[in-house]
Amino acid sequence: MTKKKLFKKVFYYFISICFITFMALCFSQNTGYLEYQNQKQARLTEKQIKQFEKDVAAGKQIDMKKYLKTSNKNYQNKLSSLGLKISKVTGNGVKLIVSKSFKFLEKLTN
Repeated sequence: MTKKKLFKKVFYYFISICFITFMALCFSQNTGYLEYQNQKQARLTEKQIKQFEKDVAAGKQIDMKKYLKTSNKNYQNKLSSLGLKISKVTGNGVKLIVSKSFKFLEKLTN
């Protein structure tokens, strides 16, 4: 295989990977997951404010800790821990492959 064909092949794969990554990021942004989480927190805060106002109007004893607490549930278990480890290993692998690819492309261009 000539150097030019090898360069074209590597370039094609590189562009394909970049395109797939771009599409995945666009999809995750368009699903609006972060916006949903922020709206959920705002609704919780609004609910706490209304409860506080009711208690003040009723003349009840006010404890700010009662109104400021949020319920953060811990969903971590062995399966999610395994998934996190796999994700980290995969991320490090992709990072290594991308850095090696750029070094390889740099050698091809020199």
